[in-house]
Amino acid sequence: MKKVGKDARAVITLEETTMRKVAWRLVPFLCLLYTVAFVDRINVGFAALSMRSDLELSASEFGFGAGLFFLGYFIFEIPSNLVLYRVGARLWIARVMISWGLVSAGTAFIVGHNSFYTLRFLLGVAEAGFFPGVILYLTYWFPKSYRGRVTAGFMIAIPISSVIAAQVSTQLLQLHALGLKNWQLMFLMEGIPPILLGFVVLRLLTDRPADASWLTDAERSWLVQAMDQDRIAAEAREGGQDHGLGDVLRSLIDWRVLRLALLYFGLTTGLYGIEFWLPQIIKGFGLSTIGVGIVVSIPYAVAIASMLLWARYSDKTGNRANHVAGACCIASAGMVLAALSSAHPIGIVLFLSVAIAGVMAARPPFWNLPTEFLAGRKAAAAIAAINSIGNLGGLFGTSLIGYVRDQTGGFALGLGISAVILFVMALLTPALGRSDKTQPQPATPHFH
Repeated sequence: MKKVGKDARAVITLEETTMRKVAWRLVPFLCLLYTVAFVDRINVGFAALSMRSDLELSASEFGFGAGLFFLGYFIFEIPSNLVLYRVGARLWIARVMISWGLVSAGTAFIVGHNSFYTLRFLLGVAEAGFFPGVILYLTYWFPKSYRGRVTAGFMIAIPISSVIAAQVSTQLLQLHALGLKNWQLMFLMEGIPPILLGFVVLRLLTDRPADASWLTDAERSWLVQAMDQDRIAAEAREGGQDHGLGDVLRSLIDWRVLRLALLYFGLTTGLYGIEFWLPQIIKGFGLSTIGVGIVVSIPYAVAIASMLLWARYSDKTGNRANHVAGACCIASAGMVLAALSSAHPIGIVLFLSVAIAGVMAARPPFWNLPTEFLAGRKAAAAIAAINSIGNLGGLFGTSLIGYVRDQTGGFALGLGISAVILFVMALLTPALGRSDKTQPQPATPHFH
């Protein structure tokens, strides 16, 4: 018995050291990449503080143009993720980053609403595949019992990037050089980091655990075995391997995939309905551009803590769906209270902090739901489908609030509609997890 105890402790030590090494190698770097991606996605909200008047864009035109990013994203998301599955994350993520950096920098040269629409659409095309590609990539490296925390560690880039965008973008908007307007300089300078990081990706990322020369032989063997057992368990729940394109296409019309896409549509409607308009909501209280940057950072600082705590508890309980539903309820309540407080600066910042914390906290447990029942190419296609269809909520949310702003002169009604959508999503979510409760969950593998 004593010998067995020693062996068990050795196994636990091997598991812990392996996962710690993998986590530190991959998660901070991927978080950095997503931070840069998200800055380039949302910086248009800060550019609008001066760009809208320079280009004579109405609120509806700005909301529609900002949201066109998601249309390009929608069209190219699934093909991009399937290419990543075939050629590997290292090459494809590098390509994605370099191309989106070039398009983001090119936004500096828009001259009206048509060129604004075109560049926002092309930015979505360029970035398509990055987020679902990384979500898929994490499933190659982390057993199921770790994925809630790891996904949160990656997705914490969203609130971090929002804080960075608020500070850096508003500072860059103070600059005037080279005969360019302040928002043009901002787009140019924020387009450079992803281009440079694309070349770093080629150096640092490893496609699969079997290729990880930075792990010891024992660590690599343990991880390969762990991931094989997770893959086999997922394929068994799904009824076998995905042998061809027909299996992949059938996974896209699986009712579970479509329900997840609908749910994600609601989440992105809530997120981007706030994200792109928050600087202008805060600016409406008479703050300077620098002041807007400081105040806009507050809700996202709150969201950082909420994401980590919510994801850790989600891993502990294993009930992903209820954690998504609970976070949606919190977000919905925050938006309702923000809409009712729209004339009061302190109230709207406080309640939008609650809303953003809820929307952000829902995302990590949400992205653990698809891999509960899919693996391989099916998972690659389904994750991309969920993300691409769901991200159309970004087009809907930003356009909705822009239209309501033009019609009513305020943001309260738009926030109220977003709150209703999130509440409906909260009601629909628990059913997603019920079928998984009857499935046996594989234990983390150990050597004997």
